[in-house]
Amino acid sequence: MGINLVYSNPHTVQKLLTEIADHIAPHCPETPRLDAEVLLAEVLGTDKAGLYRSFHDLVPVFARNRLRELVQRRIKKEPISYILGRKEFWSLVFSVGPDVMVPRPDTEVLVEEALRAVPLETRCSILDIGTGSGAIAVALAKERPAAIITATDISASALETAKRNAALNHVTAITFRHGDLFDPVRDREHNFDLIVSNPPYIPTDETSRLPKGLRDYEPYSAFDGGPDGLALYRRIIREAPRYLKADGILMVEVGYDQSTAVSNLIREAGGFRPPETVRDLSGLERVVKAQMERL
Repeated sequence: MGINLVYSNPHTVQKLLTEIADHIAPHCPETPRLDAEVLLAEVLGTDKAGLYRSFHDLVPVFARNRLRELVQRRIKKEPISYILGRKEFWSLVFSVGPDVMVPRPDTEVLVEEALRAVPLETRCSILDIGTGSGAIAVALAKERPAAIITATDISASALETAKRNAALNHVTAITFRHGDLFDPVRDREHNFDLIVSNPPYIPTDETSRLPKGLRDYEPYSAFDGGPDGLALYRRIIREAPRYLKADGILMVEVGYDQSTAVSNLIREAGGFRPPETVRDLSGLERVVKAQMERL
């Protein structure tokens, strides 16, 4: 589909915003105006406030040509964060691309709970399993600079992105290790005060019904959680006691309807105190956490 708006007569910011939103709306009807604002601000090197201050200014030809490329990508439902190459999380900016999932606001609940468990000046040891973009590990490192953080991922390319994000946010206290779940830390039994993870949790037969932007652009391995969505939870819960200290805590993000199932897995595994759940801003149980029983 061609988009002629960027080749037509000179456009003001106001007029171009309206035309972009009209082109995007049939394909991405959720937020076409916001998408238009973000994309136009990107090519003009400004922000939303800057756009509206220059509402009646003409948009340069070079910007209109670049804008055409970005709009074409958006009408194919490519996530805005991939188009821009970045995403804000925990008031930090993260580089994102097709090797990692885009950090979601829901995951900030997991960060909040982890911070509650870690006193500010404590030199505790934290393990982030399946770090992806590094969003959780980097956010924790920024808030708890005394913590010793290890982040693992089975994807080598995801780890490279996570390393870039640590550098981007001026974080140096994270050790990145490549491998499946606990494999990279087999030498660190009973070493961690806190284990956090946001594992894949979408049941396999539901992945084909996910929104196109997620299904076609984000890495499949980062959201496919096996037949019932719980495959990775079983493995994490089974192995976590081997790596947690006596009073250590396991904390995982879960899907909107999975808190009971994950809590039951923790109870069945043994070695933990009764699990607790934490709700997100929508009232959904988003985090399940459990502390090791004292020996």
